Amino acid sequence: MSNLVDLGRKSVLITGATGFIGSRLIEKLKEMGSTIYAISRNPPSEIEGNVTWLKADVSNLEELQRIFESYEINIVFHLASQVTGNRDVKHIEPTLRSNLVSTVNLLTLVTQFKCDRLVSIGSMEEPHIESSDVPSSPYSAAKWAGTGYSRMFFQLYNTPVVTATLYMVYGPDQRDEAKLIPYVTTSLLSNVSPRLSTGKREVDWIYVDDVVEGLIQIAITPGILGQVIDLGSGKTYTIRTIVEKLVSIIRPEVAPDFNALADRPLEKTRIANVKRSRSLINWKPRVSLDEGLSKTVNWYKALCLSCYFFLETESASLVLTLF
Repeated sequence: MSNLVDLGRKSVLITGATGFIGSRLIEKLKEMGSTIYAISRNPPSEIEGNVTWLKADVSNLEELQRIFESYEINIVFHLASQVTGNRDVKHIEPTLRSNLVSTVNLLTLVTQFKCDRLVSIGSMEEPHIESSDVPSSPYSAAKWAGTGYSRMFFQLYNTPVVTATLYMVYGPDQRDEAKLIPYVTTSLLSNVSPRLSTGKREVDWIYVDDVVEGLIQIAITPGILGQVIDLGSGKTYTIRTIVEKLVSIIRPEVAPDFNALADRPLEKTRIANVKRSRSLINWKPRVSLDEGLSKTVNWYKALCLSCYFFLETESASLVLTLF
């Protein structure tokens, strides 16, 4: 792996900074000593050493431009996104604004202010560049278009952009229960049967810390501008297999309810080209699926215990107050 001290001398802007991946990336960059400007619609109020929290909507060009005018920014990680696999037409406008307009805004400003690099985020849900497939959802269509704009900006304006195509990221502190692993884990820990589809879909799963390392490598590796680079494991496991592994770790008193939901239409199986990623950025995933799932379940167990303790304490306080 390259010498990460280079990034420690840089000022870094992160969108979606309070999200699952963004918060993990911030912790890594803090260790490295980077000057961090973290954007969120709802930033924390406290000051965190070398982290400056900024409130902004990344789909608003004027708000973003004021930030670029106020701070010297070297590297941008664009993690802000509205992630949903829902096919409903109501998701077209918000995913267009959150995932495409925000990307075009940052491409424009990185070009205008001559930043060193923009790491944009693509998705395994979008069709491969050489594929004749169509996007399977409003989300994947917006991500697909964002990757297209990134390639255009690089070719036309020499914008220093690299796109990281993320596969199914999981791990501790993922609080989105619309995602499979948080939903199934919290359900099983509560002895509630998770309602699932057939579970036949094959997915490439990647642990969050491996993704963070990959994003950092994309930010600092020379000679890769304009590229689209996969961050995945290079292996697929069915949803049913993942659920069965979680059941074997948690050992709940209930069983998953497969076939309770319909499979989503147009779902595709895509596998990360890890060999190409290693050749381009000297990166490969290090955390095995079994290790990653165990770490994830342990985190949720600890969270459940702390919540239980909090609720018990609150209940005791309420009883004392009432009686």
